[in-house]
Amino acid sequence: MATLRVPVSSLDHIEGSEDALVTLVEYGDFQCPHCAAAHPVVKNLERHFGEKLRFVFRHFPLTEIHPYAAAAAESAEFAGAHEHFWPMHDGIYENQNQLGPELLESLATRLKLSASALEQALAEGRFKLKVEQDFLGGVRSGVNGTPGFFINGRRHDADYSYAELGQAIDDAMVGVAPLS
Repeated sequence: MATLRVPVSSLDHIEGSEDALVTLVEYGDFQCPHCAAAHPVVKNLERHFGEKLRFVFRHFPLTEIHPYAAAAAESAEFAGAHEHFWPMHDGIYENQNQLGPELLESLATRLKLSASALEQALAEGRFKLKVEQDFLGGVRSGVNGTPGFFINGRRHDADYSYAELGQAIDDAMVGVAPLS
């Protein structure tokens, strides 16, 4: 079974307590329809498990098949630099059917961020390295598609349905010490 090769750190985007019993890491692609389908599942799991679950999101843009995935990831990083990663993350997934430059600029504006500053950051590739580092960490960890989930450092190879992920999280709570 594949394991998470890059430990969770302060460089990650994290929701939940460091003291949570379970850490769920997702390698996701903002243009991937499966990731968009997994998004409400993760939100429901966060509500269900509360402080027992910590969620970490890392970028894994499949740019050969998703032309806006890298720009969306860099836009989320831009928002994150202004303390708005999660609202941008959620906004992109919730409006994935409109993904493109207009949506990214609109979301930035809604978050009271400068659309022109976003455009400039994308043109300069200011957040490209962070996205690439996440991607390479995913490759090293055995991610071979999106969404790619790890539960307490071990790759979750089953379905990403609420029932499957929820059961795997429950199982992790009763017996496995965290690796991340």
